Amino acid sequence: MSKTTVAVLGAGAGGLSAVVELTLAGHDVRLWNRNPMTLAPFSERKAVPYAGVQGDGEAQPQVMTTDLAEALQGADVAVVCLPSIAHRSLFIDLARLPVRVPIVLNPGHTGGALHARAVFAECRAELPPLAEFSTLTYVARVKSGVVVTTGRAGTVRAACLPGGQDALDYGLSLFRGASAVPDVLASSLSNVNLVLHPPGAVLGAAWVEATGGDFTFYVEGMTAGVARVLTSLDEERRAVARAFGHALPGLLAEMTAIGTADPVAAERGDVVGAVSGGAANRQIAAPSSFAHRYYREDLPYGLLPFTALAGLAGVPVPTAHALLTLGATATGEDPAATGLDAARLGLGGLDVPGVLAVVRGLS
Repeated sequence: MSKTTVAVLGAGAGGLSAVVELTLAGHDVRLWNRNPMTLAPFSERKAVPYAGVQGDGEAQPQVMTTDLAEALQGADVAVVCLPSIAHRSLFIDLARLPVRVPIVLNPGHTGGALHARAVFAECRAELPPLAEFSTLTYVARVKSGVVVTTGRAGTVRAACLPGGQDALDYGLSLFRGASAVPDVLASSLSNVNLVLHPPGAVLGAAWVEATGGDFTFYVEGMTAGVARVLTSLDEERRAVARAFGHALPGLLAEMTAIGTADPVAAERGDVVGAVSGGAANRQIAAPSSFAHRYYREDLPYGLLPFTALAGLAGVPVPTAHALLTLGATATGEDPAATGLDAARLGLGGLDVPGVLAVVRGLS
């Protein structure tokens, strides 16, 4: 595709990996992060050092700034690579500018696009073209000032809200492996972390507290019992998707397509072998505390919006509710206090036809 000027919003491992990929592809990149301390090592170096599956070297964004308006100046599209816990404050800032360029949420997590729509409406601002990805296009960590990308997703699901085709087109053209699905319910319910993280995080809570996370989450933490809970949760996810008219692949098939599961074990239905055998995740450590995103993000911004969608569809999801209850009790933090319920998704009081009308622009 022709050269595009991309504002990458977020300088965590995902955002930095996006900077690397987009720069290597010949695009002009403008990097923003709210916290100057996060941006400082790269600003001082005037480059983003990288290693891993994207090679080794330094990527040089055109601009690195904590000024959101400066980052968006001259951009053709904005790519948001932030945890969902940071979405609301960013959406408010974007609404107040106001932003006019298309926005791609990479990733949208569970309900990211709907959350943006609700926040823009709350701010009485016009929503720009907006699309979301089902999962982050990278497995990555920042180590000693270097972004180490251990995996690049082979497939991610992408969808837009009504009027968001420009954003979806940018997402599909900028990120290889992105494939369009009919609506943001299909992309949100394809979020693998919704199923992959909560069972291990909740059932492994005692081990997290006792060891400070001194074990590998996807290998040592992936036991037969965790796998059974994960399988039950995945069946609930697919049942909710079917209620909205979507036949989604199972978790192992989705992870294989992304590239984070062992394909041989996945083919024979071996959950433990498939998850623990995925090369990209094999060395990832468990959460060091309950402050980790597997608790603070995946419960209130993954499971909670999933149960909200299930409630609107009238589909029972007892495993999801049990994980939410146990997670809240163990961590002492109620996901419902800040997370995405039906109201915060802008879907309060709707039924299945009403939700579909929102996501597909039906009258």
